[in-house]
Amino acid sequence: MPDYGSIVESIVKRLVNQPDKVAVASERNEGGAVMVTISTAPDDVGRVIGKRGITINAIRLVAKAAAVKPGEKVDVDLS
Repeated sequence: MPDYGSIVESIVKRLVNQPDKVAVASERNEGGAVMVTISTAPDDVGRVIGKRGITINAIRLVAKAAAVKPGEKVDVDLS
């Protein structure tokens, strides 16, 4: 099983101005899906979301692509 949290974290840290304030947590819920939660500095939230959500959707797409081969479900959320 890939470490989805580290995949997302490496992408997000390259996008933001304050990479030391990035925290990524991943946990498996009762349905078996992996939930990855991103938290950043308040000034960097817009950078992670992107215009019309394009950047966060691309991050979600990368995480879901990594989950295809093992047959898992991954959800990425920005808090």
